[in-house]
Amino acid sequence: MTVGTPKYRELGLTDSEYELIVEKLGREPNDVELAMFSLLWSEHCAYKHSRKLLRRLPTEGERVVMGPGENAGAVDVGNGYAVAFKVESHNHPSAVEPFQGAATGVGGIMRDVFAIGARPIAILDSLRFGELDSVRSRHLLDGAVRGIGHYGNSIGVATVGGEIYFEEPYEHNCLVNAMCIGFAKTADMVRAAAAGVGNSIVLMGASTGRDGIGGASVLASAELGEGDEAKRPTVQIGDPFEESKLLECCLELLEKGLLVSLQDLGAAGLTSSAGEMASAGGVGIDIDVARVPLREADMEPFEIMVSESQERMLAVVEPGRVEEVRAICGKWQTGSAEIGAVTEGGRIRILRDGEVVGEMPVGALVDGCPLYDLDPVEPEGWIYGNRETLAAGAAPERELLSLLSSPNIASKRWAFEQYDSIVGSRTVRRPEQADAAVLQLPEAGNAIAVSIDGNGRRVACDPYEGTIEAVLECAQNLACVGAEPLGLTNCLNFGNPEKPAGAWQLDRAVSGLADACNALGVPVVGGNVSLYNEGPDGPIYPTPVVAMVGELPDPEQVAGNAFVREGDAIGLVGPFEPSLAGSELAKQRGELKMGLPRPDVASVAAACELVRTAVRAGKLASVHDVSDGGLAVAVAESAIAGGIGCETNVEHLRERGAQPEEALFGEGPGGFLVSGDRATLEELGAVLIGTVGGEQIAIGAGDRSLSISLTTARDAWQSLPRQAAGVG
Repeated sequence: MTVGTPKYRELGLTDSEYELIVEKLGREPNDVELAMFSLLWSEHCAYKHSRKLLRRLPTEGERVVMGPGENAGAVDVGNGYAVAFKVESHNHPSAVEPFQGAATGVGGIMRDVFAIGARPIAILDSLRFGELDSVRSRHLLDGAVRGIGHYGNSIGVATVGGEIYFEEPYEHNCLVNAMCIGFAKTADMVRAAAAGVGNSIVLMGASTGRDGIGGASVLASAELGEGDEAKRPTVQIGDPFEESKLLECCLELLEKGLLVSLQDLGAAGLTSSAGEMASAGGVGIDIDVARVPLREADMEPFEIMVSESQERMLAVVEPGRVEEVRAICGKWQTGSAEIGAVTEGGRIRILRDGEVVGEMPVGALVDGCPLYDLDPVEPEGWIYGNRETLAAGAAPERELLSLLSSPNIASKRWAFEQYDSIVGSRTVRRPEQADAAVLQLPEAGNAIAVSIDGNGRRVACDPYEGTIEAVLECAQNLACVGAEPLGLTNCLNFGNPEKPAGAWQLDRAVSGLADACNALGVPVVGGNVSLYNEGPDGPIYPTPVVAMVGELPDPEQVAGNAFVREGDAIGLVGPFEPSLAGSELAKQRGELKMGLPRPDVASVAAACELVRTAVRAGKLASVHDVSDGGLAVAVAESAIAGGIGCETNVEHLRERGAQPEEALFGEGPGGFLVSGDRATLEELGAVLIGTVGGEQIAIGAGDRSLSISLTTARDAWQSLPRQAAGVG
């Protein structure tokens, strides 16, 4: 601790927060109480700078089974079944130790899902790193991808999709957001609220060590700076094989009706799990730390209470069933211990061998943290740096190849091949085969589609419009596989909310998220906020990551994104109005600045419905939404995926007023590239732009027309492994 600095400040509490704690306790807190308050009053746990904003989000819907406030959200998929899902961040741990940071992010989000009684069936991830010419960024990318693959592959849950972006503002502070999808009988699902005075508190899973102590306050609720290697002890160590046993154990206990409630131990460990269960149930809890199984001797009570050791769950069990619960834990070779009891009076007491070492009102600990109003101020202009990698006026062929080889657009097969995408036998479409992952649910008689999306660069250009675009991108990806949205989860990754520009970005982005979800009628069933994502060079791009789950009746009708038949017509559907503002081409030219065009949400929603209906009817040979890199890149991607060239043009976009480069490489929501029978596309109302066939990718655009061989385009698009290795 710095000489002369109060301990509470070292733990992330402000002077006024500490004074409020003293007021609520009627005395100064001891070390155990101070540690617990510092964790639950941290930004990571209390959402003290974002909770008021999140009240804007729509959370109600006919299909919502569980919404915000539970470990994960869930939606009804019919026939007595529900799909649970949530996305969370593990950004700062991954920036300090990428392998374990990413691995434990996957483990933690899976526990959120099986804590409500849903079996994890799929993982997706959304990753952000600095540019690949940086040694540090390549190190973080390699470690995070290996960590995700290690945990998911070991536990046997398919990683079915995701996204990876590379931008300079993520150089020091990478983003690792992990999403888990679970499947459950609705009647078997359980909530986290503790209930029943006199019921026992049982800790299950791995033993408790010193790893992760202070993670939520010391690591996750502060900016990163120089010397962060010293924070490695706050990064947890994961064991997927231990989690696999714990998963099966918990699901059996729930199936047999042996648990009153269940909560995972994530950030803040026992402090948050016990506190949140007590708060949700309106009860008190006693915990005796002497009963907690330890893997390190001589741990202090405060260390036991705030340890973030992985693969642990906390359950409320009726006293007469404790031995049966522990017997099943023994069957699965997972640890268990009866460590406390549910009490009346609304207080949480920490004991050691029966002696009270800490006592606090549950309301003060869990809900007493002050919530702050932001002081947003719109910056006067672009607050991030630009660097030019492609000169304006380059030949259109060079522009297309530069975009295809951009790490943001290039094939991510190098990463996906490190993940098992088909384990569990539910995967209908593997990564890169379609714009959304598709999972069959034969028990429910249907299927679901999942997409996770975000573009921090475009949100930095306009936080409101950019966030709306992220939601629309998710909806379009679902439409490409014939899925109708059921619910949305989000992970809001932003910089310091105490700075005016950061507060403005967060405020505008949440408003955009709320307005887009209201317009589409998609409820937000849960999410995560990760703030203080800043390094010595400044903040990250504001990065709201949104993930959407949708339902489709027949996975056999799903079209892929690849051209499949010589002679098929190619068409464009939807209100696509391309602009170079915030685009990948603008980035490469060093021309980024504030401002994005306003999308017509209603028109995009109508186009999604049109495409969704056509896909369900089996009318389309391929569907691909127009996204990063614009229409020319979408055309090239469909050609590369199918191994078939095409002859196309963008003349109708030029007739609408788009300049040639805007028509080729401009970005914006609402565009679907489709192929199939000519008459069918005309019936759909598509603008016909070409024909599938040949060995060239040819796109007419007046004096900026281009033609490149399929082989040349494929080589550029598949260049990420070389770039990740630092050799090209």
